[in-house]
Amino acid sequence: GYAHWKGQVLNSDELHELYEGLKLNMVNRYDYVLTGYTRDTSFLAMVVDIVQELKQQNSNLVYVCDPVMGDKWNGEGSMYVPKDLLPVYRDKVVPVADIITPNQFEAELLTGRKIHTEKEALEVMDMLHAMGPETVVITSSDLQAPLGNDYLIALGSHRKTKADGTKMTQRIRVESPKVDAVFVGTGDLFAAMLLAWTHKHPNNLKVACEKTVSAMQHVLQRTIKSAK
Repeated sequence: GYAHWKGQVLNSDELHELYEGLKLNMVNRYDYVLTGYTRDTSFLAMVVDIVQELKQQNSNLVYVCDPVMGDKWNGEGSMYVPKDLLPVYRDKVVPVADIITPNQFEAELLTGRKIHTEKEALEVMDMLHAMGPETVVITSSDLQAPLGNDYLIALGSHRKTKADGTKMTQRIRVESPKVDAVFVGTGDLFAAMLLAWTHKHPNNLKVACEKTVSAMQHVLQRTIKSAK
């Protein structure tokens, strides 16, 4: 969100070296892995290798992937990461993720399908389930909210396989009041909050999403109050 920024983009070798350090100290047993904004394809591919290795050690590990690639401004979508990240997310990362939190534009990129209606959004979420993740949350959309234009819609879908092998899908829609300002980092906050609340309510996506959106609302309201 700043006009200027400095620092390095980590590549796969550097990530691998850091991970080796964790392994040597035997502090690589995790319950969760969360990934977000990434600019390097080799780094992203290395994340997949590490997640697969961590899942071998702990089959209950939950990988939450926020596939940060771009967003819509005034109805027009554009990517703010290199375009060659898309196939890596689509073909390698999403298949090993348990929970993904794309915005509407990112969900469209991953599936190659545009979303104009809630029905199409549900179809896109089913396509994303078919790629691997049990839980899909479209964190924000430009769909018309039943409560009116002053509300933003988030959609969630959780697919689980019951003991008898049948699949069950839970769908949720959360509407929240729009805040009249431009924020950066809201997607990052959403993914982190969803991870935290999913941990507290592992079998209830509805409650996890309600609490996530509630936290978002409070943070944004406090931010705008401070800004004024």
